[in-house]
Amino acid sequence: MRFAIKLIVSVSIIILCTQIGRKFPTLGGLIAVMPLTGLIVMLWLHNDHPGNFALMTDYTRGVLWGIVPTALFFLTAFICFRRHLPLWIVLCASFAVWLAGAFIHQWLLK
Repeated sequence: MRFAIKLIVSVSIIILCTQIGRKFPTLGGLIAVMPLTGLIVMLWLHNDHPGNFALMTDYTRGVLWGIVPTALFFLTAFICFRRHLPLWIVLCASFAVWLAGAFIHQWLLK
């Protein structure tokens, strides 16, 4: 039951943000980079492991450093879209850059 509640709340937030993004694209972009997903995960982790500050510290450190690969993803997408590349190329290039950044992220945080 707890999993179902988590799923419903999480999906509802994503759908709401998508609807806002359709009407106001730049606001949708701002909402997309808000710490909504990170906040939801933080709340679920804290709820499942109350008082485990080591877990919360490690999680927030990972999120903080995870901003770099995410910024590289969107920078790559921005550059590709400015060049009028097809969506599949934009996504492939952006995820390739993000994946490289994510490997470096994990390597540095070990």
